[in-house]
Amino acid sequence: MIKVAVIGVNNIGKIHCKFYAQNPDTELVAVCDLLEERSNAAGAEHGVPAYTDMHRMLEEREIDLVVVATAGVEKGSHHFAPAMAAISVGKDVLVEKPLSNSIEEAREMVRHAREIGVRLACNLNHRFTPAAHKAKALVEAGNLGSTLFVNMKLTIGNPSDATEWFHMRALHPHSIDVMRYFAGDIRRVQAFMTKAPGRTAWSTASVNVEFASGAVGHLTGSYDASMRHPIEYCEVAGHQGRFVIDNVYESLTFYPHDRDETMVFRNPIFRGMQGFDDTFKHRIERLISQIKANVSPDQIDASGADALAAQEVIEAAIRSHQNGGVVIEVPSIHG
Repeated sequence: MIKVAVIGVNNIGKIHCKFYAQNPDTELVAVCDLLEERSNAAGAEHGVPAYTDMHRMLEEREIDLVVVATAGVEKGSHHFAPAMAAISVGKDVLVEKPLSNSIEEAREMVRHAREIGVRLACNLNHRFTPAAHKAKALVEAGNLGSTLFVNMKLTIGNPSDATEWFHMRALHPHSIDVMRYFAGDIRRVQAFMTKAPGRTAWSTASVNVEFASGAVGHLTGSYDASMRHPIEYCEVAGHQGRFVIDNVYESLTFYPHDRDETMVFRNPIFRGMQGFDDTFKHRIERLISQIKANVSPDQIDASGADALAAQEVIEAAIRSHQNGGVVIEVPSIHG
């Protein structure tokens, strides 16, 4: 049984607590939040000790996995301290995205986890769907041939103008990770951004990318869309075929170039994903299965290194926009 503690039990933290309490291979053993009322409420709901001091929790409880679901500026500035504390005492860690809104902190988290030898994972949950899994199998089986291009779109309505770069840093770890999941490392980017009327944040972005393989790609991202409509579209094409994933998990369509037939996978009404929150469930189940199998830290799916790679692309896109759309080299996370 894997013993789990959750730090940060507001909206996303509550979702995490629910799934760890339900998973047959995990035991939720503690919760922690700086707000005593919030921590106590979560502790009472799940019948576990509640803390406001994470260091005391780490000292007093037997814990295998620490989940960092805190928020902060650009949804990531409160991740560094709890993640580093847990890593330092040898715990596996799952961090909400982004690892941090600071690229320097994200780099340090990945470096420290490697140095200690613990698993550092990120909740890049958009890749953990049956549709994405089947699409990945098509790529790995060679059904697409050599990858040529990736078109990605992620648009969610979010009126927050908390910072100038809130849209890029808070949302696009997901979209960049999906692109990397199917096509590998990204080595160069070029970005242009705009603001919807009345906004101060760069709320819509157009990002061109070149992958290390030589494939090319494009991301359209926006916080100016409606939540009533599909939020995500992903198209990956090779010289032998291409596929399209609609709305994260709703359907996958494969178009082979050499025949008229297409292959369509649709999320089933029964026993399929019932909503977006199930992406959390799928991501959590994958991490737990890998911990149970004693998978090495460098083989974890959606690892801290994957999250860092996505953030390096985001920061390069920001620099490109700041410099009039010039092409920016993306730092490698491998050396």
